[in-house]
Amino acid sequence: MFLIRRAKIEDVPTLYKLARMVHFINLPADKDLINEKVLLSRQSFMSLAKPAGNGSAKSANARKPRGKPARAANPGMNDGSASAAQQSDLFMFALEDADSGGVLGTSQLISAMGGPGAPNVALRLSRREMFSQSLQQGMTHITAQIELDETGPTEIGGLILQPSYRGHKEKLGRFLSHVRFHFIALHRARFSDRILAEMMGAITHQGEGGGNTLWEYLGRRFINLTYLEADRFCQHSKEFITALMPREEIYLTLLPPEARGVIAQVGPETLPARRMLEKLGFAYRDRIDPFDGGPHLEARTDDLDPVRATFTAPLGAAASDDDCRELGIVSATDSDGEFRAVQTGYVRDGGSVCIPVAARKALDCATDAVLGVTPYESTPGQKPAAKPSTGARRR
Repeated sequence: MFLIRRAKIEDVPTLYKLARMVHFINLPADKDLINEKVLLSRQSFMSLAKPAGNGSAKSANARKPRGKPARAANPGMNDGSASAAQQSDLFMFALEDADSGGVLGTSQLISAMGGPGAPNVALRLSRREMFSQSLQQGMTHITAQIELDETGPTEIGGLILQPSYRGHKEKLGRFLSHVRFHFIALHRARFSDRILAEMMGAITHQGEGGGNTLWEYLGRRFINLTYLEADRFCQHSKEFITALMPREEIYLTLLPPEARGVIAQVGPETLPARRMLEKLGFAYRDRIDPFDGGPHLEARTDDLDPVRATFTAPLGAAASDDDCRELGIVSATDSDGEFRAVQTGYVRDGGSVCIPVAARKALDCATDAVLGVTPYESTPGQKPAAKPSTGARRR
């Protein structure tokens, strides 16, 4: 059986190996940065701890109003310091083989990407049409312009699965992806009404760590760093992007075809993730990454079926595999904030949910636990996950 839990310090060596397989800004191939992210994630999970005597999953939602996350998880924008006060929780998940204890993959969830004074940076693409009456001919141009977003959308990212487990019969990539929406639904008050997925653009194999064609022909004309250097520095500060990139529209017609060809495209290793998100309802809305040109996909949180379909119910009696005909993600969160999730069959028995013995063992939950459940086969148009009235609405 496979288990998803929070990432731990002892996972850092494996997470570092995973990070070296692909190029993700959310999971850089840097042990110190990964270690820092794991520590921030631990604090975020610990903040889910419930008061003694309160086992309701709903209490975690009501403890902290939306729009007021507790701690830093994003790099500083204004002063270049990673310790600058920011407004975001970071939840870092690890996929574990429950039998061997080995870590096979990871994914991340950032409650608010950017905010007032620390905007998220993108390039917005626009179409410009020009026509000459005397020549009776026209031209259509695509322009790019820096856009600063201070609304703080929730971001999903950092999904990596060991190559030997891709295409696994249990669809572990789907598990790593959907557990984030499952988690959002369980703690809806902590997350924005909009979710952002910054897809990795096409990376070349030029130089150590790779490069990017769009960066060489566009970004590097204004920022005298290699793609890898700029990406690493971005882990600590994004101020240099807004300071050195022009605020005016840039006509992409001036770029060579090979640079224009990677705009809003993803590499082959990212294509399955893009297709999965688009199937869920994510859409490309003419925003791209200012470094590699990868597309920014967006969705309204409460429009996503996994969020709408998620529910909570008390743990019932153990059930046989034959009786558990519904399949989905089932999770338990301890009173100290420890989160565990499995893919398993389950059966509803009155107001409770019954799961097989193996799943109960993997979740390691108390007999009076309240489970979170996300069916894999959900009905479109179901009622959205409940949002507590005590939570202030995000901007």
